[in-house]
Amino acid sequence: MNKIWLIIQREYISRVKKKSFLVMTFLVPVLSMGMMALIIYLVAKQDDLCDKKKVEVVDESGMFRNKLKSSGSIEYSYSADNYATAKAGLLKSGYDYLLYVPGSITGVQLFSEKKASALTIQNIQSALSDIAQSQRLVSAGIDTAVLAKAQRPITLDAKQITESGEKDAQTYVAYAIGFISAFLIYMSLFIYGAQVMRGVIEEKVSRIVEVIISSVKPFQLMLGKIIGIGLVGLTQFVLWIALSLALSTVAGTVMMSKSTGNITEQVAKSQGVSSAQLSQASATQVQENGTAKIMKSIESIPVAYTIFCFLFYFLTGYMLYSAIFAMVGSAVDNETETQQFMLPITLPLVFTFIISMNFIINNPDSSLSIWLSMIPFTSPIAMMIRIPFGVPAWQLAISMMLMILGFLFTTWVAARVYRVGILMYGKKASYRELAKWFMYKE
Repeated sequence: MNKIWLIIQREYISRVKKKSFLVMTFLVPVLSMGMMALIIYLVAKQDDLCDKKKVEVVDESGMFRNKLKSSGSIEYSYSADNYATAKAGLLKSGYDYLLYVPGSITGVQLFSEKKASALTIQNIQSALSDIAQSQRLVSAGIDTAVLAKAQRPITLDAKQITESGEKDAQTYVAYAIGFISAFLIYMSLFIYGAQVMRGVIEEKVSRIVEVIISSVKPFQLMLGKIIGIGLVGLTQFVLWIALSLALSTVAGTVMMSKSTGNITEQVAKSQGVSSAQLSQASATQVQENGTAKIMKSIESIPVAYTIFCFLFYFLTGYMLYSAIFAMVGSAVDNETETQQFMLPITLPLVFTFIISMNFIINNPDSSLSIWLSMIPFTSPIAMMIRIPFGVPAWQLAISMMLMILGFLFTTWVAARVYRVGILMYGKKASYRELAKWFMYKE
């Protein structure tokens, strides 16, 4: 056990002291927040950033004349020319598109020199449909204002009934927690599992392993390497979460103060008072409302329970897959040769992650979701999707027990291959060769 502990210390300290670890630990949260801010900015300012498309309209029906309203992305102009003349002169007219509406309003066409974007087609089509629908309703003697009022959507407030009473379901919060947890585990299994495999290959190729196993058993070396790198990953995750929360708090405070200042200034102008008189009251109200919503969402989430489950599935999932990655690393001489083994290893993860985002997250209690959360190779992702929606205790207990048994079995199999493969050089491994190594006696 002391030898395993020394290997763990070596793997952990050597990686934590690397500049790449420190840079990525502090850079990833900053880049993530910056990317999110950039995406939000681009979405909010897309009309200002994109060139406005000029559309020349030839309306033979007369239904749409002076009714197509220009927006931030599209500017409509009604042509005095007929269809043939407008179409012939489109390339020299300065317009991006020619919209032709025949008298029968069937076979509406959009012409352009370049291919029209899907968003432009959708916007124009939606505008035409709304106007045509309104015209038909008016022709039928239906008051469009009454119809719009009747079609007003209903807001649904989802509640859960528990033994302690009713509470807010917070479905969207569960969606977010499930997705983020599953995504973090999905990425960590690839990143840190690959680090284990790469470390084994480097030691094997450099022949350092020959010296190391003269003092420790191959199983001790493999287990120490897996645990050491796993602790590195856990440390990095904790720092990422802490830094992300700190940056989010700062960014939220700044944005709240700016939005509060803008709202205060507008209200002050409308009421004829100074913004200073409204600033403190407005800021207090915004802060109280925001804090109340956040606290309400947090109260609906069993934080300690969720963190415990995340750490359990992160560690056991990592241990299970890292043992397999270590086995693959011991069987090859370079990373190029690992490709033949990677698909069977990563396929369960990729399959589960894809189906989780479409099926499990919307059907967390289905038979397929339950089975995927039980199988050790798929449960780290599937179960973390289900946990925010509530998982029966017996299902969670069985899943955790199978995860532990799966890890122990996988480690035992990987260790039997590792003890032989780590000393093999120059021989291209195959699945049949791995089976032979597994059957070798001590």
